[in-house]
Amino acid sequence: MWDMEAARAALPVVLSGFGVTLLATVLGFAVAVVAGLAVALVQRSAPRWIALPVRGLAAFVRSTPVMVQLFAVWILVPGLNALTIGVLVLGLHYATYLSEVYRAGIDAVPKGQWEACAALSLPRRRVWRAVVLPQAVRNVLPSLGNYAVSLFKETPFLSVITVNEMVHKANSFGSTHFAYLESFTLAAVVFLLASWPTSLLVRRLEARLAH
Repeated sequence: MWDMEAARAALPVVLSGFGVTLLATVLGFAVAVVAGLAVALVQRSAPRWIALPVRGLAAFVRSTPVMVQLFAVWILVPGLNALTIGVLVLGLHYATYLSEVYRAGIDAVPKGQWEACAALSLPRRRVWRAVVLPQAVRNVLPSLGNYAVSLFKETPFLSVITVNEMVHKANSFGSTHFAYLESFTLAAVVFLLASWPTSLLVRRLEARLAH
């Protein structure tokens, strides 16, 4: 049975964890964006003896559960702050997905662009910085937005390593006040209100870029 008084008491507690959830999302996605691009560039341009191990490591990280990775790093690096571990693990986990997104965006750059750069004898660094990457990033912006929403919805996994994000706060309130229904429902509503408008914006961006 829904208890309105418990819900009123739970709301500020749940919202107090939203800031941590949002911080973990923003920082984790920033790590994913930068590391994902680095992995994509290494796999495409680095010597084979470097590219192959990086590709194998990325496949391993992508194929193992993020919760297992969180536990492993938390146990193996006990002196590191739990939120820092969460940000790094989520960021690097999603970097393996974004590397494939970047790779697809780079492959979508027309072949004629590469040939024109070669004909002009442009330095390789300038080709990537001024020609290829701006087009590739534009091509993958909607996908990046979708992965940002996905990362946001996976922040509850951080509760298993004691990060005081929103679901951890909801669980603590529920166990103290025997009001799990109210606290977890409010957490779910906050997730919905935060992620749904972002998903709509990503769809609008995707439709605009398709024209």
